[in-house]
Amino acid sequence: YEAIQHQYRPEVPEYFNFARDVLDRWTEVEKEGKKSKNPALWWVDGAGEEVRWSFEELGVLSRKVANVLSDACSLQQGDRVILILPRIPEWWLVNVACMRTGTVLIPGTQQLTAKDILHRLQKSKAKCIITDDSVAPAVDSVGAECQSLKFKLLVSEGHREGWLNFKDLLKNAPSDHQCVTTKCQDPMAIYFTSGTTGSPKMAEHSHSSYGIGLTVSGRYWLDLTSSDIFWNTSDTGWAKAAWSSIFSSWIQGACVFVHKMPQFNPSVVFESLSRFPITVFCSPPTAYRMFVQHKLSSYMFKSLRRCVSAGEPINPEVMQEWKAQTGLDIYEGYGQTETVLICGNFKGMKIKPGSMGKPSPGYDVKIIDENSNILPPGKEGDIAIRVKPTRSPFLFTCYADDPEKTEATIRGDFYVTGDRGIMDEEGYFWFVGRADDVINSAGYRIGPFEVESALVEHPAVVESAVVSSPDPIRGEVVKAFVVLTSDYASHDPEKVMKELQDHVKKVTAPYKYPRKMEFVQQLPKTVSGKIRRNELRQKEWRK
Repeated sequence: YEAIQHQYRPEVPEYFNFARDVLDRWTEVEKEGKKSKNPALWWVDGAGEEVRWSFEELGVLSRKVANVLSDACSLQQGDRVILILPRIPEWWLVNVACMRTGTVLIPGTQQLTAKDILHRLQKSKAKCIITDDSVAPAVDSVGAECQSLKFKLLVSEGHREGWLNFKDLLKNAPSDHQCVTTKCQDPMAIYFTSGTTGSPKMAEHSHSSYGIGLTVSGRYWLDLTSSDIFWNTSDTGWAKAAWSSIFSSWIQGACVFVHKMPQFNPSVVFESLSRFPITVFCSPPTAYRMFVQHKLSSYMFKSLRRCVSAGEPINPEVMQEWKAQTGLDIYEGYGQTETVLICGNFKGMKIKPGSMGKPSPGYDVKIIDENSNILPPGKEGDIAIRVKPTRSPFLFTCYADDPEKTEATIRGDFYVTGDRGIMDEEGYFWFVGRADDVINSAGYRIGPFEVESALVEHPAVVESAVVSSPDPIRGEVVKAFVVLTSDYASHDPEKVMKELQDHVKKVTAPYKYPRKMEFVQQLPKTVSGKIRRNELRQKEWRK
C-alpha cells in the first residue's frame, strides 16, 4: 500500500480524450502484436449469441456511431445525449462515440418510469435519446413536454414512427471520423445520482475525472492487466458500469466480459464463472448475499483469481462464507457517483472484514466533525476529501445547473461525502451509514450497517434494513425490516423475532438491538441495488 501511494502520480494534461488517448492507443499495441489475444469486449446473451470485438473493431464501430450522432442527429460538442439500453453491445459503442464527438452522455436504467424519464429529459435539456423497444413508448408518452428533445434513436430490428433506426444508420455510416479535441475539464458525462435520499442530482464528470482518475481502480483495486477478463455485473444505468465496464478495464487493456442477463440470476452467474475464463469479478453486496445462500462447492471457478464488491458495505459474515466456499477473498471498495474510488482494499493489503480499506492514493481522505476539524482514530465523523488548497481533478465537476447543491458539498477545506465513518489506528476506514441513516436512541448513536451485519450472521436472515422508528420514551429506536430464508419463513414470527433480538445483543453492544422488527418479502432498493432506507424510515415516521 505504501509503495502504491508512492508510485501513483497520475499526470493530467491540458487536453485528454479517453477514446483517442487510451482506446486508440490499445489498438496500436494490438496491431504491433504486443497484447494478449483477448478481445476488448466479449458479450454473451446466454442463448448462444456472442460478440467479440478487438480494440480495432471497437474503434471502427464507435467511429461509425460518432458519425451517426454528428451527421444524422446534427449533435454538436457539449450537447447532451440520454442513453437507456440494457447490457447490449450498442451501449458500449454509444459511450465511446459520445467521447469521440464531445457530446455529454447521460446513462439511465431500463427500470425508469415515464415520470423518471420526463424528469431527466426536462432537467438535462437533452437533445437526443437512444433506447430500445421496451422504453420507447414511455419516451413517446412524455416527449411532447420536452422542448429540447430533437432526435430519438431506436436500437431495434423494427421501426417506430418519429424515431430514427440506429441499426440502419450504423450500417450506412462511414467509418472514418476525426475525434474532437477535448480539454481535461470539459464535460464528458452526467450521472443522475441514485437518490437514496432526495431526488436525483446531475453529477457532471469531466474527461479526466473518470478517464484518468479510475486508473487507481483498474491498476491497484481490481489488479487488472491486459491479459485479464473482467466481469462486472452492474446495471448499465449506474455509474459503476462506467467505472468498471469501461474505464478501469480499458485503461489497463483488459477484456470487458458482459452477460446480457436481463434478470439477475445467481445460477447464471455461477455457470458463467465456471464456463468462461473470467479472472476478475465484481458484484454488489446484495448479489454476494444471494450467492452464499447457494451450494457453491458444486461449481469450479477455475480462472477466477480476484473478487471485488462495491455499492454499499459488505457484511463480514458474507465475506467469510464466500471465502469458505470458493477460497477467494472479497476486496471491498468505497466510492460515490461523484468520485472515483475513495477507499479500497488494494492488492497486497491485509483485509479486515467489514472495513472498506484505506484511502485511495488519488485522494486525501479524513474523518471530520461539523466544524471541519480532523478527528483522531476511533472517533465517528463525516467521511471527507480535502479539496483546498488543491481540488483533485478526479472529483465530479459540479451538480450540473445547480450551484447551490454543489456548494453545499463543501465544508471548510473538504468535500463532504454525506457518509459517516471511523478510521482505526492502522488507517483503515469503517462505514457507519449515510449521515441521514444514523439512529440516535436515548443518547446512543447507532449505525445501521453494524446492526444489519449482526442480523445477517443469523441463519434465518437473507438481508435486512435497519432504520429509526419513533418512540415516546427514547425519541427513536432501532427497527429492522428482515427478509427471512425459506427455512424460517414458516416459523412463529414472535419466536423468530425474539431469537434475532437475543442474537444481536450477543454479537454487538446490547443497546443496538432492534426493539421493533417487521418481516418482509423484499426490501425497497435503488436501481443499482442499494437499500432505500430513507423510504422505510419515512414510512415509519408517517405512521
